[in-house]
Amino acid sequence: MDFAALGMDGSTLVIWLSVVLVAGLAAGILAGLLGVGGGIIIVPVLYQLFTTMNIDPDVRMHVAVATSLSTIIVTSLSSVRSHHKRGAVDFPLLRSWAPSVFVGVVLGTILAGFLKGWVLTAIFATVALIVALRMVFRREGNAVFNDFPNQPVKIGLGGVVGLISTMMGIGGGTLSVPFLTFFGYDMRRAVGTAAAMGFVIAVPGTIGYIILGWGEPNLPPLSLGYVNVLCTALLIPCTVIAAPWGARIAHAIPQRALQLCFAFFLFITSAKMIWDLIQLLS
Repeated sequence: MDFAALGMDGSTLVIWLSVVLVAGLAAGILAGLLGVGGGIIIVPVLYQLFTTMNIDPDVRMHVAVATSLSTIIVTSLSSVRSHHKRGAVDFPLLRSWAPSVFVGVVLGTILAGFLKGWVLTAIFATVALIVALRMVFRREGNAVFNDFPNQPVKIGLGGVVGLISTMMGIGGGTLSVPFLTFFGYDMRRAVGTAAAMGFVIAVPGTIGYIILGWGEPNLPPLSLGYVNVLCTALLIPCTVIAAPWGARIAHAIPQRALQLCFAFFLFITSAKMIWDLIQLLS
């Protein structure tokens, strides 16, 4: 990559690389701790980095989202391995939910190039805030359901998780963990299963973004479609190293503390999205 052509001197390059590596470590810890893919950190960081590199505004977010999904492929496997050792991955649920999630991913990838980003952001921020409030004020052991009430609800929610996650560049835990705990699943089991769901989302999502971005002009150097290979190569080792740290933390703290931790994570996510919307629409 010709960084000089992008207006980046040696000190700027060092800062750029440091930010990417720190973002990778933070994303890995979140992946293991909360069952998310880490995209909620990676996407905004990459977007800002691409802005400093003067990458075309029309492709910045697409590249950030696609690159985030590509890292989640490996991060989710590392996280799942750690959770599976502790018996926290519900494979029957994973097998039954994966087809509808996959369909949602395909639809989300297709729609990504057509819908206005701020509309999805507003919906996601609202849902995240509602879910966070519910997790904070919910009484221990007071699940609304003991399981999904019927198959259509299960299929529909799986599609929603796949659709929105793919368009946001996240691993699905941000939505699937609250859904699973709402329907009576243990928090740790929900986190472990959500980590596995990240793989189901990331693989077809990454392939879709590569196809959609193939031949697109003004992409950053070393891009495969919308996936920036250099950033992926820098981020993956960090996320893989850090994901088991997060998984160990998740199984070392009380379940209620884990719920509050996830609620705090959703509050921060929602607040950041709402602030960005205010700036965009003002």
